[in-house]
Amino acid sequence: MIRDLKYQSVTLANFEEFPQIQKLPERMRKDIRVVAQVLPFKSNSYCVNRLIDWTRIPHDPIFTLTFPHRDMLEPEAFDRIERLLDDNAAPEALKAAADEIRLSLNPHPAGQLQHNVPVHEEEPLEGMQHMYRETVLFFPSQGQTCHAYCTFCFRWAQFVGMEGLKFASREAQRLAEYLKARPYVSDVLFTGGDPMIMKTRMLKEYIDAILSVPSVKSIRIGTKAIQYWPQRFISDDDAQELLALFRSVRAAGKHLAVMSHFNHWIELSTPEAQAAVRAIQDTGAQIRTQSPLMKRINDSAKTWSKMWQMQVEAGMVPYYMFIARNTGARRFFEVPLVRAWDIFRDAYKQVSGLARTVRGPSMSALPGKVRIIGVSEVLGEKVFVLNFLQARNPDWVDRPFFAKYDEKASWLTELEPAFGEKKFFYADELRELLEDRSGWSPQASGDPDPVIPEEILAP
Repeated sequence: MIRDLKYQSVTLANFEEFPQIQKLPERMRKDIRVVAQVLPFKSNSYCVNRLIDWTRIPHDPIFTLTFPHRDMLEPEAFDRIERLLDDNAAPEALKAAADEIRLSLNPHPAGQLQHNVPVHEEEPLEGMQHMYRETVLFFPSQGQTCHAYCTFCFRWAQFVGMEGLKFASREAQRLAEYLKARPYVSDVLFTGGDPMIMKTRMLKEYIDAILSVPSVKSIRIGTKAIQYWPQRFISDDDAQELLALFRSVRAAGKHLAVMSHFNHWIELSTPEAQAAVRAIQDTGAQIRTQSPLMKRINDSAKTWSKMWQMQVEAGMVPYYMFIARNTGARRFFEVPLVRAWDIFRDAYKQVSGLARTVRGPSMSALPGKVRIIGVSEVLGEKVFVLNFLQARNPDWVDRPFFAKYDEKASWLTELEPAFGEKKFFYADELRELLEDRSGWSPQASGDPDPVIPEEILAP
């Protein structure tokens, strides 16, 4: 049964007003208050009332996904903030301490601030990223929040109010101009935050601006609204307008992909989520699903295989299993690469071919999306076998390379080349790409006669 539920944010200001939270031990509530001074915290009435099993606290996966835990901060950082709160420190002192801790948490991993912001007509386009040749990411300014915040989110810096850490753009026309000047771009991804937080009329302005760009074949919308507020597609005041907008994209001959972030099968278990999926699919849009692998939330093959199977049964396409990025509360969630591969492999072999569209486990790192193909023994040396699913230079894609086996490593930068090599095959060219304002060269990837995008990877 679909329940009528009014949206209400759950934040640091009001979380202790909810009866479920009032039943938590005072120590746990204080931990939430401390961590939320540093990391963004926001849940909502749907998560609290429909997704979290309050008999399983603190082990419930959705509770872990949306409520802070003391171990999300290093002990020294936690103690520092706790002392300031206990001493009733001035807000300015508390904010200064929180900002200092935030800057130590790698707020913009994979070069997204330094190397992914494009330039058009000598002007940096701050609300965009262009890392891979075919795909541009656009951050509409009205979409830079979410219905609830994921505690693992690699874009947590968008939500903490620190100067210079936020991507956002209102300039739909500037986006269209940029795309028209670069006919090799075929895909635009609206991201955030969550674009589905916007009213439909705002989202429509951005989408309408690029519908007439002939080289753009696919429009993607990255969202967690199906999971955190499915009413956006079924009962919000402008839900029907939103679905009509989706239909208009299809009518214009563009592919529309809703890139949906399912972190656990529980998120698809409610009638509201299932109704939202059907409503989106009825417009002709396709839903692709992705998630990082995270300790305490979904680090079991059983969870992943069940989630993929439920998604396929609902007509969705499993797309990516990621490694949680090296930012924010990384230590709380990280899973060693070898265990990530074991989980992926065990889950993969439990599902049919229809669910084996999923790719991973993959790290979205500085040079590109690096997939762990497996662990093998070559010339007597135990190694990780890796390749690129996407790369700053497209010529690197799908070229196997090898790293020394390391059972503790959890990110690409912790791996070393195998067989006595001093560096990975892409290292010198990557350095040149990041130092050279011309960025990657389409000629190097086999394109016959494209315009070289001199500003794509401007630092």
